[in-house]
Amino acid sequence: MLFLLRMLAMGVHFILAGILGLLLGICRPFNPDNSRLCARIYSIPAQWLLRWKLKTDVHSLEHQYSCVIIANHQSNYDLYVLGRVVPKRTVSIGKKSLKWVPFFGQLYWLAGNVLLDRGNAIRAKQAMLTTTDTLKHKDTSIWVFPEGTRNLGKGLLPFKKGAFQMAIAAGVPIIPVCVSTYVNHIQLNRWNSGEIMIRSLPAIPTAGLSQDDLPQLVETCRTQMQQCIDAMDQQLSQSA
Repeated sequence: MLFLLRMLAMGVHFILAGILGLLLGICRPFNPDNSRLCARIYSIPAQWLLRWKLKTDVHSLEHQYSCVIIANHQSNYDLYVLGRVVPKRTVSIGKKSLKWVPFFGQLYWLAGNVLLDRGNAIRAKQAMLTTTDTLKHKDTSIWVFPEGTRNLGKGLLPFKKGAFQMAIAAGVPIIPVCVSTYVNHIQLNRWNSGEIMIRSLPAIPTAGLSQDDLPQLVETCRTQMQQCIDAMDQQLSQSA
């Protein structure tokens, strides 16, 4: 019963947050800080409704430079989990199909995020070039889920190369953000649904790297993230 009530409340919240975010985007379209504010609009009420305990250690996100932020992608709840830690002047890359999600898709576009048409190689490449220019010249960071799809809490999927190619091309650092495995542990039919940890890792520089260094960079980031996720999962299991 509690689960059904929560899902109903979350449905209403999703619509209201979408309307508020859309109004924000209309008032100041494509402002690079819209994404952070919209993320807060979605995440803060959701945390209250879903009653999960969120522990964050994201000091490396308090940066004063452009960077590529990479995070593990577990489920659609990531919007509500990670929305609390999106830093200032950060936009994300999403699938073009998001544009057709009522309210959310339109505010996502107006927030200055990049919609990528993965089915069209030429347009996808143009979008990647645009984000590289943004990183270099517009004091804006890019948030990417390098797995490309939800892993459903079954461990990190192989990373796609786009985020790392952008970082090398722009010469900006990569900051990994890790979320503990929550998909199979959060129990939304309980009043207190569980605990989630978020931890950001130290920035990984890319200055001086070339595309020849790409495989090692991808492997380094993925290994560090998996080790961090495993450590957080173990910490949570010991405290349960």
